[in-house]
Amino acid sequence: MKKTKELEAAVTDLLLVTGQLTRRLRAVSNTRELTWSQVAIMARLDEVGAMTTADLARAEAVKPQSMGGTLAAMEEEGLVERRAHPNDGRQVLFALTAMGREARQQVSLAKREWLMAAMSKLSTTERETLIAAVDLIRRLED
Repeated sequence: MKKTKELEAAVTDLLLVTGQLTRRLRAVSNTRELTWSQVAIMARLDEVGAMTTADLARAEAVKPQSMGGTLAAMEEEGLVERRAHPNDGRQVLFALTAMGREARQQVSLAKREWLMAAMSKLSTTERETLIAAVDLIRRLED
């Protein structure tokens, strides 16, 4: 029973601290006032390439109407552009523009810089422990 309570407390702490770290990284990297959805869409388009609204909505687990609204706002800001679908003239693909790619790179760089600065404040032993924990956290995904 004691082990279960300790595990429950550790899970609660891990959820809390990972959530706080995620929010902090979002805050320090969001100089353009991008929404979380916009950042996620830019990342997906950068990694996967051009996609339809429906495919993006499925990938991000949102309704196509919501995705359409987000893409429209991003298009207006010059972050994404429409392209003809190579096989289906009825469909439209959305792709990152040069401005969108640059915005994504700025977000990524800001996160890396903040995390590097934060980790540099740790002792060598603490950094080694944190680096070892990365592998353990990665194993939790499996």
